[in-house]
Parts: sequence; structure tokens; C-alpha cells
Amino acid sequence: MRKAKHWQDYTILDAGDQEKLEKIGPYVIVRPDPVAIWPKQKPQLWQKVDASYTRSKQGGGAWTLHSKMKDEWILPYKKLKFTVSLTNFKHFGLFPEQATNWDWMQETIHASKRTDLKVLNLFAYTGGATLACAQCDEVTEVSHVDASKGMVDWAKQNSTLNNLSHKTIRYFVDDCVKFVNREVKRGRRYDIVILDPPSYGRGPNNEVWKIEEQLVPLLQLVKQVLSDEPLFVLLNSYTTNLSASVIENILRCTLGENVTVEEIGLPIQDSDLALPAGVSGIWKP
Repeated sequence: MRKAKHWQDYTILDAGDQEKLEKIGPYVIVRPDPVAIWPKQKPQLWQKVDASYTRSKQGGGAWTLHSKMKDEWILPYKKLKFTVSLTNFKHFGLFPEQATNWDWMQETIHASKRTDLKVLNLFAYTGGATLACAQCDEVTEVSHVDASKGMVDWAKQNSTLNNLSHKTIRYFVDDCVKFVNREVKRGRRYDIVILDPPSYGRGPNNEVWKIEEQLVPLLQLVKQVLSDEPLFVLLNSYTTNLSASVIENILRCTLGENVTVEEIGLPIQDSDLALPAGVSGIWKP
């Protein structure tokens, strides 16, 4: 497992009984996590928290605040900064485990010694990977695509926070499949493609996304927008039934043989345990 172990202001304090206890800057919160089915190891730490999220039997859920919290605050990671906030769909605007992918992408981009690299970030959320790539001098353009206008606006806010407004970041509120289809027709090409698809979702015009049905066709389209000298394609998945072997098979069958796949996760503080947080597959030519 590749662990995101370089956070200074974020940590998993404990996890178990299908919940995780997180410290995000000055606040401690509890969120559901279905993979944490082992017993909690530090019950005393769960007694005083600032907020907890409870799922509803009717779907969705809600936050309960146990102390006064800011509506939003800043969470730094190395040279990056993110605006974070508790949302009504359990998230806080960041997937901290992705920091291990941000590090890998930046190292790979720097090591390439390339110039004028163009990046396509699909299902781009609030822009963690967008910012990580845009920070690299080798990258001249990032296309950021997400179906949610709210998430794209949040990504723009993060870009401003990181003083990256001078970089060419193109933002699109769009269905990712439709967007890539149009890019194929336009003849646009990318050196790097990043995908972080949900299991299920809807586009801005109510387009339905089901990962089991549409991931392979999307990757076949992605292959058509790769440049003549692509650097890498990175696919991240949280979907439980898409194991590392399944992700590896999908990438091999759609893009080619040079594939590495690893589980990613987060270390649990003062423990030998780690919280699994999905699978990342990387294809390189």
C-alpha cells in the first residue's frame, strides 16, 4: 500500500466499527467508513469531537456539530493549500489519501524534463490533482472537468488560493464521457490523463454514470486523446468490487501492458494499522 504519510495538519486518529476519527486542522470529526470493520483501538479519543456525520436510513445524512466551527478553513499540504468545509454529502472538499498520487505525479513530471505538457483531469472534484500538476513548471495547461458546478467553483477558489491564476487552467462543467468524445473530434491531445471516477453519478444534464458499464468505453476514448508521447494515465477507484487485479486488467486491455496498480491509504496515528482508501492504477508507455 502507498500511504499518504506527509500530511502535517491532517491525520487519522483512529478507525473502526465502520467509522474514522479524523483531525483536520484544528478540528476533530467522525465520519462513516464502511471498510473499517475492525474494532476501534483508542475509544478514549472518540469522547470529544467537534462534529460527527450520521447516515440517514432514507439516504444521505447530516452533520451534528458538538462545538463551534468555522464554515470553512485552510488545510495545507507541502506547498499546496486547500479550502475545506463540511458538506451535506459527508465530504469536506478533499480526499487526503490522494496526496500520495499528487507526490508521485509531481515527481514523475519533474523527472521527465519535458516542456509544454498538457494535462486532462477528469472527475476532477475540487482540484487536488489539477493544482499538483499546475504547480509544475513543465506543465503549461490543465483541463479540469467535473459534472458539478459547485465543485468546479471550489476548484477555482483553490487555484486562486495557491496563486495559480496565471497558469492556463481550463475549467469545464461537463459530463466527462461527452467531453472526451468532443475532444477526440476536435483533435485535441494530452500528455497526461487523470481519472478519479465515482461508482455512480449524474452529469449536468442528468447523464447517468455507472463505473462498471462506462469505465472501459471512457478509457478507450482516453486512448484517442493521448499525445504521440504520453507521460502517463492515472486511474483511481474507490469502488469496492473493482479490486487491484480488475483495475490492472482494465488498463492493460484498453491502454497497453505497462501497468502498475497499488492500494492507497492513510496511516493511523500511533498505530501499525492503515486505512485503505481505494486503488490507483498507472499506465505508462
